[in-house]
Amino acid sequence: MGFNKEPAGYCKTALSDLQGAWGNLREAVIDNFGFPNSDKLLFHINEAMSWECVRNLKLMKETLLLVHNIALQSAPEEVIEWVGMVRESLEEVFLAIAEGEKL
Repeated sequence: MGFNKEPAGYCKTALSDLQGAWGNLREAVIDNFGFPNSDKLLFHINEAMSWECVRNLKLMKETLLLVHNIALQSAPEEVIEWVGMVRESLEEVFLAIAEGEKL
């Protein structure tokens, strides 16, 4: 019986960029925590980063829309900018899937 080897190098993919964007958004909310609805925003960001949403990108897209709407109501500009970066990264993932790229 053979064993799988751990790869020596990792290929950067659209999914890794998306993961990084969500992480940066989460960090921006934590750094600015205390603005109205920051607790709700953090909850939904954590939900979007959950395994359930990662396995169902349509659900992630719906959760991102909710995050976007909450952020626009009261979040600082830095948070709103990161929401836009997450949206762009998610669009890149959908584009990569449409082009048949292996994620």
